[in-house]
Amino acid sequence: MIPYGRQHIGDSDIAAVVDVLRSDWLTQGPAIPRFEQAVADYCGAASGVAVNSATAALHLACLALDLGPGDVLWTSPITFVASANCARFCGAAVDFVDIDGETLNMSAEALEAKLHRAKHSGRLPKVVVPVHFAGRTCDMASIRELSERYGFKIIEDASHALGAQYKSQPVGACAFSDLTVFSFHPVKMITTGEGGMVLGNQGKFMRRIERLRSHGITRLTNEMDGESHGDWYYQQTELGYNYRMTDMQAALGTSQLRKLDGFLEIRRQLVRRYNELLADLPVRVPIYDDRSAWHLYVIRLETPYRRRAVYDSMRAAGIGVNVHYIPVHLQPYYQELGFEPGDFPIAEAYYAAALTLPLYPDLADSAQIRVVEALRDALS
Repeated sequence: MIPYGRQHIGDSDIAAVVDVLRSDWLTQGPAIPRFEQAVADYCGAASGVAVNSATAALHLACLALDLGPGDVLWTSPITFVASANCARFCGAAVDFVDIDGETLNMSAEALEAKLHRAKHSGRLPKVVVPVHFAGRTCDMASIRELSERYGFKIIEDASHALGAQYKSQPVGACAFSDLTVFSFHPVKMITTGEGGMVLGNQGKFMRRIERLRSHGITRLTNEMDGESHGDWYYQQTELGYNYRMTDMQAALGTSQLRKLDGFLEIRRQLVRRYNELLADLPVRVPIYDDRSAWHLYVIRLETPYRRRAVYDSMRAAGIGVNVHYIPVHLQPYYQELGFEPGDFPIAEAYYAAALTLPLYPDLADSAQIRVVEALRDALS
């Protein structure tokens, strides 16, 4: 089976993890701040906080922005459910903004129209989470301008987009947002096994995220409440979580980060080749963008009603195609909250035709040809 995505683990990655295993630290040691600083430096952000998943990162980012009961978060319906669930973890409501039919990201025009209506109804969002789907960046300048006009905060869900650029700046610099979240799941740009990170430039948000990551506990000083305490002393100042990353994961992440530029170049080469190889087939290929991180390669079938047959045929041929994503508002949990089919028609039309083809740095040329030929056979 050729999977749709796969990690690349080399000898240097294994050696980095073994070094930690032979050290005095396995959990909260020196590898974590090294990894945090390395990612922040790569992206041009002031600081980063590493956690055990991008879902945890989204949750903590929402908490840092004081999202809670009575508030609303808006995001894209074409994303993994975590982009919406993070609001529900905080007791907030969720709504969605339909996508742009070309970029597949949140439509800035649809967002503006929805904000105009929401202002008149008194139901503006407190937080908007644009999702850089498949590694291509949203129209962040327009979204930022709208945030200044309507008063909401922005969390970039860049789980697909480590290494992408927007207006000559790395995603993660937070030039157009308050916070940015990355994922280090095995099929992402780099991996820590499981893991995520929040990047930001505002110390008050980052300090709170760091505290909430570890039970809401602080050890910043042994002089609290006007008294001097021993080095053992700590205080829980709010209800936090055990969302910590381990030193083993962080060491793997730092090693992987050194290879990121090479991974990105291979992904871009594969995308250009896919677009050439698929030019004569009845599918819609993504428009090439050399600023995208190209986490996913998603085509759209010109005959959507045949998607299941094409999917089954390719799976039977050993090609691990996938579908990203079922629109979040169509999930049973969100339908119970009042969402219905037809609410976001562009997202639903995209989903009906979408098929994700294998894309990862170790995808050999011969394997890519095999994917294309299997697709050709399935379509015919």
